[in-house]
Amino acid sequence: MKISYAYLTLFGALVLASACNQQKAGPTVSGDDIKSNLAVLANDSMMGRKPFTEGETKTIKYLSDQFKKYGLEPGNNGSYFQEVPMVEITSTPSAMQISGKTKATFNSSTDFVALTRREVDTVSLKNSPLVFVGYGVVAPEFKWNDYAGLDVKGKTVVVLVNDPGFKSGEKIFHGDTMTYYGRWTYKYEEAARQGAAGVLIVHQTEPASYPWQVVNTSNTGAKLELTQADKHMNRCKVEGWITEDAAKKLFEPAGITGDFRALARKQGFKAIPLNSNISLSLQNKLKYSKSNNVIAMLKGSATPDEYVIYSAHWDHLGIGKPDAKGDSIYNGAIDNGTGSAALLAIAKTFANSGEKPKRSIVFLAVTAEEQGLLGSEYYATHPIFPVNKTVANLNMDALAANGETKDISVTGKGQNDLEDELATLTNPAGLTLVGDDLPGAGHYYRSDHFNFAKVGVPALDIHTGIDSKLHGPEWGKAKNKEYTALHYHQPSDNYSPDMDMSGMVQTADILYRLGLKLADETTWPGWKAGSEFKAVREKSMGAK
Repeated sequence: MKISYAYLTLFGALVLASACNQQKAGPTVSGDDIKSNLAVLANDSMMGRKPFTEGETKTIKYLSDQFKKYGLEPGNNGSYFQEVPMVEITSTPSAMQISGKTKATFNSSTDFVALTRREVDTVSLKNSPLVFVGYGVVAPEFKWNDYAGLDVKGKTVVVLVNDPGFKSGEKIFHGDTMTYYGRWTYKYEEAARQGAAGVLIVHQTEPASYPWQVVNTSNTGAKLELTQADKHMNRCKVEGWITEDAAKKLFEPAGITGDFRALARKQGFKAIPLNSNISLSLQNKLKYSKSNNVIAMLKGSATPDEYVIYSAHWDHLGIGKPDAKGDSIYNGAIDNGTGSAALLAIAKTFANSGEKPKRSIVFLAVTAEEQGLLGSEYYATHPIFPVNKTVANLNMDALAANGETKDISVTGKGQNDLEDELATLTNPAGLTLVGDDLPGAGHYYRSDHFNFAKVGVPALDIHTGIDSKLHGPEWGKAKNKEYTALHYHQPSDNYSPDMDMSGMVQTADILYRLGLKLADETTWPGWKAGSEFKAVREKSMGAK
């Protein structure tokens, strides 16, 4: 049975409106608006929306033109753009030569990927000793230090992805829920703090939450970084990943066999020298330029100097390696054409509501999320609107095309008060708030809300759940798994006119109502006890 998008949108609106007696019904987010925006943003003509390309020029023009058409003000002192200075580094690695106890040659893309953040023409590791450092974690609050008593200067550390709690069956760290210590970005940061020359993360699909193909696609070709005064010389010379098979070839001669995750999570684990050396060089091409965040606002009627910020990243991977069907354009329809399309649809809903909210609403489309959350990092560290005047960040990233669900997934559930505000809208409508269905994937650290959290702003990222209204939870799990395995960061992540938009409407409409609720209140949501971001917020609000 086919049901029109208009009917689905109206039905969802009626359910929410009847349940939310704290607010009048008001307008709802349009599925047709999301669909029409997505059709443009995920079209081949946008060239995969990669920063520094013609695809960026077309994308940010479309976004700013839409904001202007809705009558929203430019968000940055008369401009819809915030320039983000970056450097594009295209690294070409040599083969990886292993000498010593292990003798092997590893090939780029097949066995490893390697990059550098250093803004120089060439970097090289020459006979750098290899050391297995477990999970590569220094976490005082968990009484954990994989680098204890270890000097890794000049050495290359080999570390595992995720953190010791994942699938441990023990009460260590947060169990199967990833902490930031499990994120690959942290592994690189900590290795640099320890003075290592290089760092290699061992890829395993389950703890990484994505296959090797995703690692390979995301870490080859041109990569972007925010520019730094020291040209990133504070980072390791080489940052990269190796396959599990390559890791086994390094580990076995050093006596590391079997389940090396279990070995590394044992209390008192000590780093193990691999008695082998690595030699590897990277030839780099550097290009300096500026990308753009796109920002618009609806000024509040009562307290315009307090802000609720909606965000979504507009970028994807551009044009790259062709897939089996010969498609080389990474359109990123779901990731994150959907979030950008929903951001525009929510902005239009606010603009057409006929009544301004009391607080100001900001609509922020950020660049270079796929390159390491760079656009949101730049905004968070160079905020246009003061952090201690920012009430909340509501983020949208990769909304599923699987239809409406009976549950709503809160990424990082248990972090802050925004989920309690959200519950006042969803519970009366019979929608269950659940945590991330893959807590070990560390999704709270994988999108732009994380950079707001790092500076203390309560940040929420929600998705359609997995309990499909039509097909049930197992079907929903299977569809999410299928997307990750076959389409995530692949050219096949394409727009289709037949996509089911109803779940996107459900999610976007809830976020619209949550933002409206926050904007019309005088309260300030905070972080829950135990959150790593609570102290940062309290410090910034003390300066308010």
